[in-house]
Amino acid sequence: MNRLLHISDPHFGTTQPPVMEALVRMACEQRPDVLVLSGDITQRARASQFRQAREFCDRLAIPHMLSLPGNHDIPLFNLYQRMFSPYARYLQMFGPNVETCLQTLWLQVIGVKTTRRWRHKNGEVSSTQIARVVAYLRAAEPEQLRVVVVHQPVYVLRAQDEHDRLRGWEPAVRAWAAAGADLVMGGHIHLPYVCELSARVAGLDRRLWCVQAGTALSSRVRREAPNSVNLLRYDAAGLPEQCQLERWDYLAAAGRFEMVQASQLPLGPMMSGQCGFGVRKGGACGR
Repeated sequence: MNRLLHISDPHFGTTQPPVMEALVRMACEQRPDVLVLSGDITQRARASQFRQAREFCDRLAIPHMLSLPGNHDIPLFNLYQRMFSPYARYLQMFGPNVETCLQTLWLQVIGVKTTRRWRHKNGEVSSTQIARVVAYLRAAEPEQLRVVVVHQPVYVLRAQDEHDRLRGWEPAVRAWAAAGADLVMGGHIHLPYVCELSARVAGLDRRLWCVQAGTALSSRVRREAPNSVNLLRYDAAGLPEQCQLERWDYLAAAGRFEMVQASQLPLGPMMSGQCGFGVRKGGACGR
């Protein structure tokens, strides 16, 4: 069984040492093959924060990693650097490229830079970026799980989060679904959930899932969501028509990350009459 660990919004500069150590232990126990880090790696884009983040990622000892910057990874107060070299510090630790594609025998992960130097918080995706992702997806092998990674969410469940939704999300979702994407992973709003985009966007003929991660390590948690990460399991040889997505929360009383929810996500083309989730543990995901 192949495993992918999805973490987001660690905000180095606001991290909590007990949570960090618990995540290292979890990674050692679960032994994921791939790490996806979907932005807001730092709190203020300082060189020391990027260095701490890189050292922590190395401690996880996960063979493959794809990362991308979030809005907090662009200098906020240094306007010259923000305009002319906004990703320089990110690239020193996580380069050489801002947008990358990771390929393994069972997985294709495509990173999309949705931050903009002229935007303080909101993200967007351009037509050029949409087309780039489509080209990668069309070149994927049939046995590969196809994952697109952004920072801002392509779908939100609550009205108060609507202003944080990715600009250009709908044409992106339509194009990526048509090209064969299975999941779109993101973060930004520190709220973990999974929802079926093919049940919310009219006209999609392929199952596509929005997978959101909470903040992995930061003290900047929402009241209703503790520190959390996602663990995805996929058996390309045995069960290629589905994957299992697990939410792991940090439980302070136990001092460890524990699985609190598991969802079976059907993959592939939509069949007549199909809808909804598979079995879950510990409550329902967002629908």
